[in-house]
Amino acid sequence: MKIRNLILVLGLLPAIAFSQKTIVPGSPDIKTTYLKPEKSAYTVYYVKDTSWNKMGMLDYDIAFSGSQLNFNYKYTDKSNTWSKRRTSVVDAKTLKPISFMSEGVETKLVLNFGESIKGTYYSKKKNKTTQVNVKPKTKFIDFNLADHLFCTLPLDVGYKAIIPEFYYAENTDTLITNYIIKEVKSYVYQSPRTGKHQAWLVTVLEESTGAIYNYVVDKKDRRLWQREMSMGKGMWEICVNEEIDYQPIKNKFDSKYAIRQVTKGNSVVIGTAYARESSGKKLGGLVNTAKKQFAPKGTEITLFPSSAYYEEWLSVNKQIKKQGKMPEVPLVSDFGTAIKKTKVYDDEGHFEFLDLMPGTYVVMASFDFTNSYNYSYVSGYTNYYNYWGYTGSTTNYGSARQSYRDKANIEKQVTIDKDGEKKEVSLKEK
Repeated sequence: MKIRNLILVLGLLPAIAFSQKTIVPGSPDIKTTYLKPEKSAYTVYYVKDTSWNKMGMLDYDIAFSGSQLNFNYKYTDKSNTWSKRRTSVVDAKTLKPISFMSEGVETKLVLNFGESIKGTYYSKKKNKTTQVNVKPKTKFIDFNLADHLFCTLPLDVGYKAIIPEFYYAENTDTLITNYIIKEVKSYVYQSPRTGKHQAWLVTVLEESTGAIYNYVVDKKDRRLWQREMSMGKGMWEICVNEEIDYQPIKNKFDSKYAIRQVTKGNSVVIGTAYARESSGKKLGGLVNTAKKQFAPKGTEITLFPSSAYYEEWLSVNKQIKKQGKMPEVPLVSDFGTAIKKTKVYDDEGHFEFLDLMPGTYVVMASFDFTNSYNYSYVSGYTNYYNYWGYTGSTTNYGSARQSYRDKANIEKQVTIDKDGEKKEVSLKEK
């Protein structure tokens, strides 16, 4: 009886091994409604242990054109000196490949998909064009879609599948490689911009190489938050979504106009930066008595145009900080293009800004200074006696002065009403 049961189990093994579903174009598991026209950007890092080294930027652009879906991929290295591009055109409902084009520093590949895959492979180094004409034996997914394909699947705990992917390389007969979803489990992704998100962590095995991939996919909207790829010897390539669509500030920042404001005018802002006598700490109920503390010579002073965008940015972040539930909103990346800097040029905190147009500006300074305060202390007691003995005592007090280091952080607005005006501002701590 036991032998018979064993034979039955062994007989079922092939069926069990091959019962795992295979995802190819048109598979019912693919829900292309999860794919939306959008642009996204990922920072690419090489990570080993706790060391994160930025290698470049990865940009995706997904667009619909009639019954077709276009996937545009661009990788740019960190020095911005070279890049590689890939464009895939597929059927918008089934993800069946239609065409593919890639171009990098050394090669260019153009493919058209049909019963056979035909195209050209050009080596820039060899200045040689090779005709491509291959006929894969099985259906497949274009590898350029792989990252977003996982976002279309009915992910759940225990979900498993095999995805055959097509990748053309010169001098190889291996055109299709299986990527196997080994595990799906719940995960909480912590975004530096929008806080916590409930997600799926999808672990995938590349069958031909043994490489491991981890995909972090949002449970709600199927956004791809992060992709990890094992590179061997403890090194991982990790791509992190930069959420370029996240911008709760409704007003737009006009960088071109802001740059003109700080470069094309004839007005001047002159000023003095210092910490007031009453600024600083109150220790033991005694107020600081140090005299005016000027910003040291060489202190950096910052100026930039105020705007509806900047005022809204301040308001939004004030509310976020008050609630304490999510990270503050960063300034847009090109905000710094209109920031002007100068330095205190003497020992009395003086500074100057030139070439300003009429408008309202924010002027900021931060510097260390020495504060001091007076305090009293008990220095002793005087006891009094008469013929009958002790009659009482008085407390004797001494006084001293104590110094300490403090920091001034000052921000003030100044408005220039007409071109050519000279405006004076005092940057002093309140």
